[in-house]
Amino acid sequence: MSFLVDIFSQLEAAADTSILQELHNHEATGKVSWWVTGLELLKQITQARKLLATKDLKHGERVALLAHNSIEWVAMDLAIMAEGLIVVPLYARQAPAELVAMMKDCSPALICCGDAALRDGIVENWPEAPPQVLFEDMFGGSAPLPENVVSHPLRTQRMGHPVSAGGHPDLLDSDPVTIIYTSGTSGEAKGVVLNAGNVGHMLGCTSGRLDALMQKKRGQNCVFHYLPFCFAGSWIMLLTCLLRRNSVTLNTDLSKIAGEMRSAEPDYFLNVPALLERMRKAVDEQLWKTGGIVLRIYSRAKGAWMRKYEGQASFADSMWVALASAVVFPTIRKKMIGSNLRALICGSAPLSLETQLYFMMLGIPVLQVYGLTETTAICTMDDPGHVEPGRVGPAIRGVEMRLGENDEIVVRGPNVFSGYWNRPQETAKALHNGWFHTGDQGEVDTAGNWRIIGRIKNLIILGSGHNIAPEPIEDELLRNLPGAVQVVLVGNGRGYLSAIITGDVTRQQVQAALDAVNPSLPHYKQVRAFCIYSESFSIENGLLTANGKLKRDLIAARLKEEIEDMYGVKQAS
Repeated sequence: MSFLVDIFSQLEAAADTSILQELHNHEATGKVSWWVTGLELLKQITQARKLLATKDLKHGERVALLAHNSIEWVAMDLAIMAEGLIVVPLYARQAPAELVAMMKDCSPALICCGDAALRDGIVENWPEAPPQVLFEDMFGGSAPLPENVVSHPLRTQRMGHPVSAGGHPDLLDSDPVTIIYTSGTSGEAKGVVLNAGNVGHMLGCTSGRLDALMQKKRGQNCVFHYLPFCFAGSWIMLLTCLLRRNSVTLNTDLSKIAGEMRSAEPDYFLNVPALLERMRKAVDEQLWKTGGIVLRIYSRAKGAWMRKYEGQASFADSMWVALASAVVFPTIRKKMIGSNLRALICGSAPLSLETQLYFMMLGIPVLQVYGLTETTAICTMDDPGHVEPGRVGPAIRGVEMRLGENDEIVVRGPNVFSGYWNRPQETAKALHNGWFHTGDQGEVDTAGNWRIIGRIKNLIILGSGHNIAPEPIEDELLRNLPGAVQVVLVGNGRGYLSAIITGDVTRQQVQAALDAVNPSLPHYKQVRAFCIYSESFSIENGLLTANGKLKRDLIAARLKEEIEDMYGVKQAS
């Protein structure tokens, strides 16, 4: 059986159980939040499949899915796969021109849009776009479903594919189910093709790890979810939750994450480092405003905790930590995330050791995962029973990892993608004898726990998990700054991009260039800060290679103070 059949079976078993809750801003939209049960979600899947069946789509054709997170997104995703089609999930906040480039690459037969504004953005940039359909056409908005809709997905056989014992259309392991686009160092998006075998194996691994985390919990697991489903890791978490019959609360307004995660009182949820950094900073700012004995205990305990981790704690340090653990940390935990949290799960970008230790100090384990879209989102996962701070855990079941040339991490296993869509040369570069070359440098200890050192490629990964090729943006800024010699973007693990600029330019000129370039970029590619460096990078000062390429790591190391200033980090005196 395929993962899809397993999910449908679990939804049928949860016919009367609430599975997904969608939250909305009542004041702004007039909408209300609502739940769906397993039965109601299956009805929506069936309704979407009935409409898809009228479009005369052939097995293996692509269907683009462009929408914000919602229950309807989930139903649409599952319906497309159940019809033997390939889902191409797209980021709804991305620039329409970039979305069109991806769709032209994979040639979808149909585009499913969450609303008219998203559809109009595509059509304006692609007048000859293939047919489009809106969610309201599929589901009739939030109106009740017809009573005569069957309680399970259509039990039909497509293109000679097998049917499971339960009657559901099944998938072969080799069947592609999704194409997820990821940016490379050239800036050109590549479609990562994942098949049913990739996804099925990964869901077995993630479910097993969550079983270990929640082994003594009775009843449904409660999960809060805010990351876009079009990201591979977020999608895998969604499917894992459906497979486990979890109760999942979907955030639809990023400005309300803090309050909604507290009210959801989740057992665990998926994060990116940027949110954990913001949570940590918010606690510090609130306590500084509060002042008094609570701030004193908190501040003393923070310093003591770090000394304890470094093996330098005194008896007094232990007392401060014990006092804070009794009277301060429980209140912080409850106000921050609620009282049920077992662990935070974090991936997509490097998490600082300091932040991981901070949450551990509060009694909140942070379980790290490491992987790429090409590895079905995950290669390693922390063991809930043994977390090594600063490391991302051991390789998951069935997956081999080793170090190649220049300590590059290479991966082989059932999680590795079949190739890039319509790019055989790019696929050949990335896959050698079944081993996928990640472009990441790493190290592994004797216990098999991995640590990510840095990236071999120039790709910048923000704390939000967005992958950004710096070169196209750097070139565009240079075109708008005639007096500049070099523009170098930085931002790995940070909340936004910043630029280092050399040459004969003023701050006013740089700001004018940013004002010209930023509006044409999606929000996460916009440059938010900059510094002007007096000395150009050259072969002589060691910041260019012999053939004139930027030594990005050395530039980042030499200009560390300037970079920290751009992110508001004060240097120790």
